[in-house]
Amino acid sequence: MDTLSVVATLPATTADVLEFHLHGDVLGIIAALTIGYEFSLRRLAPTLVSSGQKVVTRRQRAAFYAGVLGLLVVSAWPVHDIGEGSLFMFHMVEHMVFAFVAPPLLLIGTPVWLLRALVRPVLPVIKILVRPMIALFLFNGTIALIHVPKVVDLMIRSNTAHFALHGLLFAAGILMWWRVVDPLPEIASLPPFLKIGYVFLQSLVPTIPASFLTLGSSVLYKVYESMPRLWGISAHTDQVIAGLIMKIGGGFLLWGVMTAIWFRWWAEEQRLDQLSDL
Repeated sequence: MDTLSVVATLPATTADVLEFHLHGDVLGIIAALTIGYEFSLRRLAPTLVSSGQKVVTRRQRAAFYAGVLGLLVVSAWPVHDIGEGSLFMFHMVEHMVFAFVAPPLLLIGTPVWLLRALVRPVLPVIKILVRPMIALFLFNGTIALIHVPKVVDLMIRSNTAHFALHGLLFAAGILMWWRVVDPLPEIASLPPFLKIGYVFLQSLVPTIPASFLTLGSSVLYKVYESMPRLWGISAHTDQVIAGLIMKIGGGFLLWGVMTAIWFRWWAEEQRLDQLSDL
């Protein structure tokens, strides 16, 4: 399967599914992200970073490359090939990384001065799109869209649609996670209790398609029934596992974020109380 072609060729055998493919488009995007990041840190920083300000921290660099690595792993062989040629559970893992893992890591990993330079021309638009209710609608609407059976079928049969919809999911993820990560001071941070409520609402909608996948008595995505079944996993069992990945994996991550926000809030309140007692 050549990811550069418009129409995807469905595999005929499990050997076709597992055959190595060097996804040039994926490698190109990963290379562009890496080169652009390092070029900015080395060549743009001297003109954009104030004297005495740190160009990038070790934590930021680690987060950025963790996000890039996540994109590479799920978008290249073998995860991508298995996901579009045999097992929907692998496709679901790809969706989870594009929506819940890579966006916050890349936002955390981009220094303020660099992100400010990148979004300055469109900052007024960004301020609108990251408003909590708008970001919630865009993100969850995209999650719902890409799990509609006809859309999944389109993604499998058209590499162009696959690429475009994954790009849309990633962009929606960036907008959703923006108000959680707070990468730019120009956009006011949500109070901790509102941030927790915002993340909680984000955790609700994905449970709807996940429930259809885990509780459905028939195969929702018929295109997967026509594919070679790796390791003897039936299309229905595959669908159930995919739903559990979405429900448990996504829920665990979001509830973990809510817990982290709460503990950080509690620690800050304790610090302020100690200072007020001095």
